[in-house]
Order: sequence, then structure tokens, then C-alpha cells
Amino acid sequence: MKAAQIQQNKIVINDIEKVTLDNRKGAIVKVLGCGLCGSDIVKFREKISKDGTVLGHEIVAEVVEINSDTKFSAGDKIVSSHHIPCGECVYCRHGNVSMCAHFKKTNIFPGGFSEFVYLSEEHLKNVAYKVPDRISDEEISFYEPLGCCIRAIKRCNLIEGDKVLVVGLGSIGLLMSEGIKASGYKVYGCDLIEDRIELANSMGIESYNSKNLEEFNTKIQKKSCGIDAVFMTSGADKAIDVALKVIRKGGKILVFSSTPNNNGYPNNEIYYNELTILGSYSPSPQDLNDSFNLLVSGKVNVKNLTTTYPLEKIQQAFEDTVNNKIFKAYIKIG
Repeated sequence: MKAAQIQQNKIVINDIEKVTLDNRKGAIVKVLGCGLCGSDIVKFREKISKDGTVLGHEIVAEVVEINSDTKFSAGDKIVSSHHIPCGECVYCRHGNVSMCAHFKKTNIFPGGFSEFVYLSEEHLKNVAYKVPDRISDEEISFYEPLGCCIRAIKRCNLIEGDKVLVVGLGSIGLLMSEGIKASGYKVYGCDLIEDRIELANSMGIESYNSKNLEEFNTKIQKKSCGIDAVFMTSGADKAIDVALKVIRKGGKILVFSSTPNNNGYPNNEIYYNELTILGSYSPSPQDLNDSFNLLVSGKVNVKNLTTTYPLEKIQQAFEDTVNNKIFKAYIKIG
């Protein structure tokens, strides 16, 4: 079968051995398409993953062979996430499922950018859903990344009437904004790229240029003490300064991205202004369930956010994403 593998600092299409079920519980699925995640780009650019790795986990697929106690059947179109928590360890019991050792070691095999993938019985029972006809493959491919956003929103413990600013309006920032809006909170956005700001405004997300937030601050402070929560979906170090300019005393900053220089938040700002700085990473099965329902119901709008590439053009998809030429790449495979 064909698969996109990391090979000498490139993404190369190779023929590899096809995955088989071999009397195991689970399913072999034909991958119809797979979204390109920011984490895939980080693993590739920072050389975190070794040569031969098949990246990709945001899969939409068709079941072709199955040995399972679930209700899935051959021919079903499904969507699945890639990690499953144990539900019993200290991390799971405290709600930090993405720190769970079992969560970290479970995955789809060999990776989403391949023609076929093995899904374990655990995947089928916990994080896989049958896709209804009324939603497109590109839209439902946001299932896992939206699940990540839903978990972040829950962790922030917002209350009725809270105002939220999303810093960074790439695909994940727009998705986070849609999730916050669907959860019933007022959301604003900011970015440095005008095309992103325009798209966000067209989606009903009132957005501003990060270089000039004086007008935004004045407007917010006329109505209240400031922004109640800032969601950091930008990977820029300077985004930290933006967050500190707009957050009200006693507010929350939700970190949802890494930054190149690994800069932190000033101790004295946190202390004197009683700020809460918290992080959020990957979703639980319940977060994924919520994500699936929001997408299928249309309460979260992800139409026209993706650019589709054939598997043979996956290197171009990586480059276009890095160079901000597109919002989100979807790799069509099957």
C-alpha cells in the first residue's frame, strides 16, 4: 500500500507492507482522507519523528475488514481519533487524560497518511463514530482537533457572560473561536494577517489586528473590566505580550500552543493580578463525543476552511501550511 513517510527531511510516497487484521480484534480501514495537524508539521520540521514514520491522525475512513464486538460493519464510513486513556490512573482521575501513559502509547497504525490503517478494538469502542451522509469528509475531519478545543474550553471553566479573546486565527484559532461561540460565550479574535481577520469577521467572530488593540481595549473596558479569558492559539512568543495587555485582573490565560523560545509568563503579573495560566492538550473520549455532535449538528461551522491535496502532493501541503498560504490542508487518499 502507499504511504507518506518521512525520509531525509522530506515527505515521500513509498510502497509499504499493507496492514492486516491477522485474527486481532479491531478493523482495517481504507483511509479516504486525513487532515494535516500542526503537530504533524512540528514533528517533521523539528525532526522529532524518525525516518520511516507515517504521520497523520485526523482520519476519515471506510471499514473494509472487521473483527469486533461493536456495531460497526464493513462498508461503514467512520471517523476516529488516535489515543485512548486508561480511565484509572492518577492523570485520568484528575482529568489530565493526555498525560496518561496508556493514552500516549495507543495510536492508529501505521499513520493516517497511508491507504490503509489498523484500528484496535479500543479505538472502535471509545473514539470512533459512524459518519452520517449529511456532512462532508472534509468537515468531519475536524472531529479530533475540535475535540482538543472543546477540552480547552471546559478546562477554562468560563461562566455566563464571559468575554474571550482568541490570539491567533489560523485553522485552530478559528476552530477554537467556533467552539467558544457554540458554547454560548462572546468571542473575539486577533491576528497579524489581514486575510485571517477578514475570514474570522465573515464567520461572525469580531476580530482585530494584534498590532493595534487600543480600540479593542477601549471598547471592552467601557463595558467591563476587560477580557475574562485569553486563548493562546498562536505559536509566536510576542503573543504573550498581547495576552497580558488585554486580560483583566483575575482573568485566565489558556495556553494552547508551544512557542519557539519557550518563554514564560511574568511571575509578578501572575501574583499581583491573580492571573490563572493553564494549559490544555488532547481530548478525552467525552470531549470527542461533544465534538462529533457539534459538527454533525452544524453548530460549529468548518465549511470552506480546508484546501484538498492528493496524497502525491502532501509535501506541497506541508509547505503551503507553513507559509500561511492556506488555513487547513486535507489530504485525499481513498
